[in-house]
Amino acid sequence: MTKRDLSARPLGLPGDFVFGVATAAYQIEGGVAEGGRGPSIWDAFTARPGAIHHGETGEVACDHFHRWAADLDLMAELGIPAYRLSLSWSRLQPTGEGPLNPEGVRFYRELLAGCRDRGIEPFVTLYHWDLPQALQDAGGWPERRTAELFGAYAQQVADELGDLAEHWITVNEPVCASFLSYWWGMQAPGHTDLGEAVRAAHHLLLGHGLALRALRARRPQAKVGITNLVSNLAPAGDGAADAAATAQLDIRFNRMFLEPVYHGRYGHDVVEVFAPQGLTDTETDEGLVRPGDLALISAPADFAGVNHYTNTRVAADPDSWNGARMIQVEPAPTNFGWSDTPEALTAVLRRLATEFTDLPLYVTENGATFTDYVTPDGAVHDPERVHYLAGYTAALADARAAGVDVRGYFLWSFLDNFEWSWGYSQRFGIVHVDFGTQQRIPKDSALWYRDLIRANRAGPPTPEGSFS
Repeated sequence: MTKRDLSARPLGLPGDFVFGVATAAYQIEGGVAEGGRGPSIWDAFTARPGAIHHGETGEVACDHFHRWAADLDLMAELGIPAYRLSLSWSRLQPTGEGPLNPEGVRFYRELLAGCRDRGIEPFVTLYHWDLPQALQDAGGWPERRTAELFGAYAQQVADELGDLAEHWITVNEPVCASFLSYWWGMQAPGHTDLGEAVRAAHHLLLGHGLALRALRARRPQAKVGITNLVSNLAPAGDGAADAAATAQLDIRFNRMFLEPVYHGRYGHDVVEVFAPQGLTDTETDEGLVRPGDLALISAPADFAGVNHYTNTRVAADPDSWNGARMIQVEPAPTNFGWSDTPEALTAVLRRLATEFTDLPLYVTENGATFTDYVTPDGAVHDPERVHYLAGYTAALADARAAGVDVRGYFLWSFLDNFEWSWGYSQRFGIVHVDFGTQQRIPKDSALWYRDLIRANRAGPPTPEGSFS
């Protein structure tokens, strides 16, 4: 590994810089048939033979539905000041329309109040991929009605829960909820239709706009944004072919989702790629992009959420998907084979601030998987993750030094969890979970992150907890 300062040291960040951790409802809650929850597309997808590693499901996951109070106690004991969590649409509104489920409302009111009681600031995501199965049965995100129902759902959530959180994220990673889900078949509902994927992408962005409008109307004081997964892409070589392949992937991974939100349009190159699937740069009454859509999608937000994981070089290759072969930049030590190159995060933040928006930026997810296990001393030693986090948190300071208004960082993830199609084979958490016993053990990285937060917190540190 490249030599890196692993001390939990002050980074020169402002005193109000937000450090936090992140999770998603389906990945940790369990309790899928409890509390009035309805089935989601992930319940259906995990039941499909061969869809998930070892056929695993989120039926129990981290059992957070029953253990949330102890999990928040642990978060508080580690001194983590902010928590990005998501609401399960199917728990709050089992069929995706109609009144909210009172048991679901009660659960999330207790959870959010529990955060506040412990001095933890909640950042709440409305949609982290758990579409109610009833809406998928009616066509899912490729149908415009799903976006409209999502806007109505956001209004009800604002009424029932909006008093307990200031920061709201409308949609998490629309690229995954559309392309990975409806085109590449990797995630629920597991379809492989490009036309569906393009329609889903537009309607997810429209859903963001409708949810933003609903939150503005019901909770004018709320701070609202969308989170996009932003890849750092560069040509593998100096030739024109690699440059062209990189540009094509940038359209599919980044620009398709950033341009409408921050520029108020689909750019010419984006439309050229997806025109066969109905994408246009004009709004028509009967088309995919209807009058008023782009104004809703690009309505002023309060911040921009950024998820970043990988650093990729692109080589032209006619035998690869879309004629482009993706190469991870070395070193790439993580279990997914993703890079440990913090400069890529700095580059992504600088690009967003330069090309797309002057809004404050929050890194809403960043982390890595490694082979973690409990050693005979009863601890979980994960020096690779500490090395990774030391680099990526320092990259925040580098971005600020370059003039980027980055205001927060949410580490993915607080707990080891159900990692979507990879089941329980990948561990992102800074807290180890034994999924058989549900025992939690803070890893060395959790203790390092605790110390980093203390070193960068304005004012005196909080009292020592039981971890040392």
